[in-house]
Amino acid sequence: MRSSLSEKYAIVGAAASDLGRTGMSALALLEQAMRRAVDDAGLTMKEIDGLICRGPDDIYTHHQRMGRRLGIDARFSTSLDNGGASQILAVILAVMAIDAGLCTTVLCGYGRDSWTRTHRSSESRTSMDLVPAEQRPTEFSAEYGYFGAVATHALGARRHMYEYGTTREQLGHVAISFREHALRNPEAVMKEPLTLDDYLSARLIVEPYGLFDCSLVSDGAGAVVVTSADRAKSLKQPPVLIRGFGSFNNLTGWFEEDHMIRTAAAQSAKAAYEMAGIEPKDVDTAQLYDCFTGMVIVQLEDYGFCKKGEGGPFAQSGALRLDGALPTNTSGGQLSEAHVEGMLQIVEGVRQLRHTYPPERQVRDAEIALVSGHGGNTVCHSTLILRRGA
Repeated sequence: MRSSLSEKYAIVGAAASDLGRTGMSALALLEQAMRRAVDDAGLTMKEIDGLICRGPDDIYTHHQRMGRRLGIDARFSTSLDNGGASQILAVILAVMAIDAGLCTTVLCGYGRDSWTRTHRSSESRTSMDLVPAEQRPTEFSAEYGYFGAVATHALGARRHMYEYGTTREQLGHVAISFREHALRNPEAVMKEPLTLDDYLSARLIVEPYGLFDCSLVSDGAGAVVVTSADRAKSLKQPPVLIRGFGSFNNLTGWFEEDHMIRTAAAQSAKAAYEMAGIEPKDVDTAQLYDCFTGMVIVQLEDYGFCKKGEGGPFAQSGALRLDGALPTNTSGGQLSEAHVEGMLQIVEGVRQLRHTYPPERQVRDAEIALVSGHGGNTVCHSTLILRRGA
């Protein structure tokens, strides 16, 4: 049953900052992306009365910092803290705020300077840790070989292999498919082709994950503008309608029950599909949160694109490629375009539905896109379903 909010609101502007090794701060990157998104919508900053954003964990009241840089006094503004699930939640919150009469036009975004932050000194290059020191565990972690997000997700990948026979070759086909897409994207960080031999011969990071299973350490930001569907009709760009959304959080943790192989995506997807009034077969392109290759496989299953345990063969079949059954992460994703915690997946979904790409990058006849967000120490999940407007 479709919600009364379905297709009542739209994304009317979308943009990314410069990506890669920029030397810019997270605030500067997000300012760049936000200014580009507002310009993309054909609006001015004076017409923005809502601001929802997220930045590095160590920046307090992040939205205040961004408002000052952009020259915005907002009727409604806030900062989010749900990891990679925050960016879709920003769009959801924008819809709710506009519907409640708190504002009319909301600028949403996220920026990070991960490469620059981890290359400021020899010590930071060695640690490659983006989490503030006070938030890190103090025992039973690095000294025991358990370090960072890669180790957490590697345990989940190994569990999936044990339960369903998933192979490294199948993980490799996720990375290879997304690299093929990145090669068609002039803004993508990764520019070299990737073969299965390249993938299998790369150094291991945390078994079973090798170098190409892991998302990039990169600088970058993305932003979108949300307003009413009625107002969108008179603006610069073809509107992309917000058809459905959902969220769910496995707050008891990654290691509880079967959370490593059945994520909160399943419940989040159910809410989004019901709101949108569609099924998985209706999705033309998916932009999934690909922090690691194994998370793509689990989400393919949890979103109903294949049965549980069949995500590996599904990826190996070529289904994720541009000409496949489900073109996925068509900009290259976090594995090959840039890791901006899911924000660029929203931007890519919007661009695909506008049909503005040349044929070699465009999903043919794309009408519906599904975007996922995942994070908050692996427990938080959000889902966004978009439809091409008239």
